[in-house]
Amino acid sequence: MLQVLYTDEHLVAVAKPANLLCVPGLCSDENLFDQVRTLYPNARIVHRLDMATSGIVLFPLSHASQKNLGHQFERRQIHKRYAALVKHEVQSNSGEISLPMICDWPNRPKQKVDWHIGKPAHTIFRVVERRPFASLLHLIPITGRSHQLRVHCLALGHPILGDALYDPDTQEERLMLHAELLELNHPITGKKLSIYCPAPFSFADLKSASNLVSSAAI
Repeated sequence: MLQVLYTDEHLVAVAKPANLLCVPGLCSDENLFDQVRTLYPNARIVHRLDMATSGIVLFPLSHASQKNLGHQFERRQIHKRYAALVKHEVQSNSGEISLPMICDWPNRPKQKVDWHIGKPAHTIFRVVERRPFASLLHLIPITGRSHQLRVHCLALGHPILGDALYDPDTQEERLMLHAELLELNHPITGKKLSIYCPAPFSFADLKSASNLVSSAAI
């Protein structure tokens, strides 16, 4: 069932479940955009989340709204915050990750860090809570490279739990990454909007907790 977080005549924000495409794709006909259009026939696309990632997705309901939101995304005027459960205990309370990225063509859709021809990629992280086996982070992407948060966490030695693409040994059934906060200017009125959707996972949901505790203690 579609979870609507905010709506007016110009814009609708919905919560995308994990493992659902944002738009029609080769791997599945089921997608969020078609679900939204059953209720909002004028819905248009302005941004996306990875199929594996859950969280807030905006759909403008007019050309003017789409154009304005597109400009806000391009100019990095929309503040985005993700919640992520990552492997092991992150020692630093906060930090910045600046690692250039490029597509790993032989292994696509994987992306990778490349200091020679990679495009700039910048992420801010803050530790919200720690366990000996995992950490809950807030991740703020400054740039918007494909798989940026997943690759940056992996490069730190703390892959996001449930990320079967970058951590094939994971035991979790879903990627523990969720777009939980978007702050923007309303595309028509200019009013500040803050849209929040809490993460649908916690430490208690980790199937691999016992194994992670054992490996962290070694």
